[in-house]
Amino acid sequence: MSTTYTVTVEPLGKEVSCREDQTILDACLRAGVWLPHACTHGTCGTCKAEVLDGDVDHGEASAFALMEFERSEGKALLCCARPRSDVIVEGDVDVEEGITTHPVRDFVGTVTGIEDCARDTRRLTVDLDDDIAFHPGQYLQVFVPGKGVTRTYSMANPPAEPRRIELHVRRVPGGLATDGWVFKDLAVGDELRVSGPYGRFFFRQMREEPAILIAGGTGLAPIKSMIQHILASEDEQQLTLYQGARCLDMLYDVDFFRGLEQEYPDRFRYRPCLSEEQVSGFEAGLVTEVLDRDMASCRGHVAYVCGPPPMVDAAIKTLMRKRLFPRDIYREDFFDESDKANGGLNSPLLKR
Repeated sequence: MSTTYTVTVEPLGKEVSCREDQTILDACLRAGVWLPHACTHGTCGTCKAEVLDGDVDHGEASAFALMEFERSEGKALLCCARPRSDVIVEGDVDVEEGITTHPVRDFVGTVTGIEDCARDTRRLTVDLDDDIAFHPGQYLQVFVPGKGVTRTYSMANPPAEPRRIELHVRRVPGGLATDGWVFKDLAVGDELRVSGPYGRFFFRQMREEPAILIAGGTGLAPIKSMIQHILASEDEQQLTLYQGARCLDMLYDVDFFRGLEQEYPDRFRYRPCLSEEQVSGFEAGLVTEVLDRDMASCRGHVAYVCGPPPMVDAAIKTLMRKRLFPRDIYREDFFDESDKANGGLNSPLLKR
């Protein structure tokens, strides 16, 4: 039987029970104590905290995200650290006013649909055994059968559909979870174990400014969840989606978003962009180039950006050059498992 320790989270003064085989972050999130986090795999450094008292096992924390001198100074990545005694940690607790925290829970799901929606991209639909409460934009941990590891995928369905989830999975050559499972032998009817919700990239309801949403690859998933949620609400917030891909066969859900554009002509604008092909009905160029041509200034907007790191970084630079401040930009970079070894320090989600 696993030993249980008490983790005290400062400056909140909250006490949480944590098993010795459980990460401190997991115990806190399941107890409804929100701490900053992104990748939950020891890669990004978002959950870095100071251990004020007690001993921890640092687990699989990347040597890039948590350097040796930081460990000796008492720092830890809470998504990997497991207690070896009662522990007091001081986290960078910055709970946003008006934001509800949804505790992490475990679910068992059944795969109800598998679709190749674009080149090297699959859409999974999964029926859960219970409703999941989450903010549009958050993600799940999916347990890879027989491997003892998890991978993270954003939910593309809105919170109004809490029982059937939609996941977008990009194939990574040689990937343990993709080539080795999702694109190999995962079948309709298979059981999935998942937990969630996780993540700080989600729609901020109190931000009522017109929203610019920029998505690359499967970074579309959390953006799709946000768009459906916002358009179904009684708010009149205006949305513009810039969806980018290199080629037409890598772009997906085009008809879906064009349908929304027709249904909500005064609220939703869709700008699909192809950087390496010229196709009638699609904008030519990178999403940043199209945004640059479209808007003289982004002042007075809020932005949500998700996708490959180079695209996200370029989008941030364009938005700031167009007079948008960092406080008005929410971002999510999609990395894969290899970034743990090579120092992908901004990586919130591990996909491989």
